[in-house]
Amino acid sequence: MTRKTDHNDNKTEDPKQYLQRVIYLLSKNKLVAGFVQMQDQRQGLGESIIHEQNLFELQELLDILHPADIAYILESLPLDERLIVWEIVKADQDGEILLETSDAVRETLIATMDSSELVAATGQLDADEIADLAPDLPSNVLDDLFQNLPIEEREQLRAAMSYPEDAVGALMGFDMVTVREDVSLEVVSRYLRRLEELPDHTDQLFVVDRNEKLIGVLPINVLLVNDPDAKVSVMMSKKMTKLHPNDKAQQATHAFERYNLVTAPVVDTDDKLLGRVTVNEVMDFIREESENEALNLAGLREEEDLFAPVWKSIKNRWMWLAINLATAFIASRVIGVFEGSIEKLVALAALMPIIASIGGNSGNQTITMIVRALALGHLNTSNARKLFAKEIGVSAVNGLVCGSVVGLFAFLIYENVSLSLVMTMAMTLTFLLAAILGVLVPLALYRFGRDPATGSNIVVTAVIDSGGFFIFLGLATILLI
Repeated sequence: MTRKTDHNDNKTEDPKQYLQRVIYLLSKNKLVAGFVQMQDQRQGLGESIIHEQNLFELQELLDILHPADIAYILESLPLDERLIVWEIVKADQDGEILLETSDAVRETLIATMDSSELVAATGQLDADEIADLAPDLPSNVLDDLFQNLPIEEREQLRAAMSYPEDAVGALMGFDMVTVREDVSLEVVSRYLRRLEELPDHTDQLFVVDRNEKLIGVLPINVLLVNDPDAKVSVMMSKKMTKLHPNDKAQQATHAFERYNLVTAPVVDTDDKLLGRVTVNEVMDFIREESENEALNLAGLREEEDLFAPVWKSIKNRWMWLAINLATAFIASRVIGVFEGSIEKLVALAALMPIIASIGGNSGNQTITMIVRALALGHLNTSNARKLFAKEIGVSAVNGLVCGSVVGLFAFLIYENVSLSLVMTMAMTLTFLLAAILGVLVPLALYRFGRDPATGSNIVVTAVIDSGGFFIFLGLATILLI
């Protein structure tokens, strides 16, 4: 998702304060509207004026806000109030606000707009921004947009939509400045002064030949501080980080972080300049990936509107809950197998939750390390075995330490050396099971082309619960009963 709006006159203030102000005006508006309905036209005249004044105050507030702040407000309001605010927002901001909102909230806003409104809102955006909204737009709106766009932008839009969401091409923008190598810095400066404004995050100009092949970059600071008569070919740098449109977007984020980039050119296999990626798009991608990972770890299928209808939220959450329910039945049956042992030694029932709880946390720690290593590209086939051995070692030591502490606790409470020994052994074995699953489950998901963060902790925790119970109760049955 791109962010290209820049309202410099907007006050720096916590968006939560704007939200509270909007909620206050909406509540006043709702209260006055109720009074107007209860009274006749003459008696309600004063309230009607107040009603219009509240809406006017709300309009004035929304007019000075950045689209990102308005998006934050819309995401924080229930559906009925959200649509009131959306109706008041100026039409020329609609496209920018749609870009800023989450996918789930954007869907509710687009549902209230007819085709002409959507075409007008998105027609003001750049091709790469329209591509961000394209998956949520009706097909007839996209057709109208293609017909209304100039040929160059139409081709840019078609190119942007051809790349998957996790490719560099999906982050690529087309708003950039190119220059030739055979001109002087003074000519370049005059050319820039003729522009209305520079594209956002312009830290360097791209030097291309007559076939649009990228041959170097001219940093803005070099342009400003050097002799105006110097040639671009002399002052440009041929050292640059080039991206390709089919590269994984994750690779671009690593490059921006590693080399402290603000912008990077995107070229095809022949080095023809196609566009550029800015730190703005990279930051948006990182944020979205982080949010998606958090949702996946919680077992949510997709981003959810905070005020979505109950049934829609149920559909978003039911899958992993159903899996949890199934694994809970399995854990229950594992315990049921050892009912006789538990009846003979009631202490087992009191100690079981300790095994499952600490073992599950150990597994989640391993998962977090593995998922992070996969995301950063640090984990590969050559070092996977060493990492596996390392996690086994860590879990073995942690298991012995925690097991000894828990064993001592069991001895102090129940004064049973054998029970204390069983607790220590069960804790150690459960930690080893957690390490094995914590490595294998994310790696298996990654190998099959799935997001390794998707439900890994849910699956591992569920298996560790059942496995931990089986290990503990099995050892107790063999050694104590």
